[in-house]
Amino acid sequence: MSHVLWFFILWITMILFIHNVEGRYHHHKKPKKISPAPSDPSPPSLVPPPSPSVPSDPYPYPNDPGESPSDCIFDVRSFGAVGDGEADDTAAFRAAWKAACAVESGVLFAPENYCFKITSTIFSGPCKPGLVFQIDGTLMAPDGPECWPEEDSKNQWLVFYRLDQMTLNGTGIIEGNGERWWNLPCKPHRAASGQSISGPCDSPTMIRFFMSSNLVLSGLKIQNSPQFHVKFDGCEGVLIDKLSISAPKLSPNTDGIHLGNTREVGIYNSMISNGDDCISIGPGCSNVNVDGVTCAPTHGISIGSLGVHNSRACVSNLTVRNSIIKESDNGLRIKTWQGGTGSVTGLTFDNIQMENVRNCINIDQFYCLSKECMNQTSAIYVNNVSYRKIKGTYDVRTPPIHFACSDTVACTNITLSEIELLPYEGELVEDPFCWNAYGRQETLTIPPLDCLREGEPETVVELSDYECSS
Repeated sequence: MSHVLWFFILWITMILFIHNVEGRYHHHKKPKKISPAPSDPSPPSLVPPPSPSVPSDPYPYPNDPGESPSDCIFDVRSFGAVGDGEADDTAAFRAAWKAACAVESGVLFAPENYCFKITSTIFSGPCKPGLVFQIDGTLMAPDGPECWPEEDSKNQWLVFYRLDQMTLNGTGIIEGNGERWWNLPCKPHRAASGQSISGPCDSPTMIRFFMSSNLVLSGLKIQNSPQFHVKFDGCEGVLIDKLSISAPKLSPNTDGIHLGNTREVGIYNSMISNGDDCISIGPGCSNVNVDGVTCAPTHGISIGSLGVHNSRACVSNLTVRNSIIKESDNGLRIKTWQGGTGSVTGLTFDNIQMENVRNCINIDQFYCLSKECMNQTSAIYVNNVSYRKIKGTYDVRTPPIHFACSDTVACTNITLSEIELLPYEGELVEDPFCWNAYGRQETLTIPPLDCLREGEPETVVELSDYECSS
């Protein structure tokens, strides 16, 4: 009897225990959360949204924008561009620009295997940050003055105005069709007599950036400009990389890259061949760095001309390194007009290879385009210029080193080190020219340079009147 009683008590206890455990679990279970009905009845996408492309990356998307998930790529064909090299695609480019300008990281896209002809156009801002103008095909100007629309400016073709954080890049070609402009009778060396003929001589600059900042120009082949190829006016923050600029050796006024009133510039890893200056630095430029550039053939790398019509000009903090100048009329040149004021200061030329170059190292403060220039007292003050590791060969028609400084405003603090220049052909020219130039040689130069004066000049004018504030 006792065993039956104990078994009955144990059985009742286990039933109560199991019931209490199930009750506890049921009591603590969280109720299901009911989501509100979606306002859009379409099912949610299972594909995560794409990451936005980086505007500074030259090629952040495939050549066919139809394959790209980005909504920020505006193919000019979608705006009516034909791309056969005959049709006028200007309206399509303007419409695509307007659309790309209005969105952040917008891309105006001209695909490969198409040739787009457009007339003179100003692509103006302000635009949303990160705008990219990518040319993988060919962008072409009208073929000469006869094909240029009468209502269009003959001073410029493509203008980029009031922009910030804009990139012009691609794997394509920008073609200027400059030959008929070069053959105008008003151009130098084109008339039968060898002299230019008076008359209208406007010719368009190919690409101009005006009053813009934080610009990138990379990857493109820019060729046969009617006049300057690429020009920056009133800009700040410019990066140029892996650019190719080309025009025939005798094409007049076809400077490669020109800077005016522009600061904080880097020009890297680029090839330039043309009929005028490889890189020209005009008034108001500062903090310019050039590295890894080949100029062949050109008129060299020029600071100036400066001080024309008695104007004030200031250039400071320019560095040119690790570059090559070949088959050129000039090498490293500073050219100023008499009568100007201002200064050129803080210039460094380091590790430059010359090959068959006239006027390898040249300061000319008597620059003049005719025989009618009058001597004047005032001049640009040239100070603190360093030439290091300038080596190679020169054309013996002119001395490889030429310092012609103002009678009243001497050139000062010129430094030369490891200068080794030998004749490309012919005999060694042993008469470098110096006039009122002061500085020092850290090593002996080849050819020998005995005309550079030591110390400081007896100042004829107050140099503080010529110095520029940074």
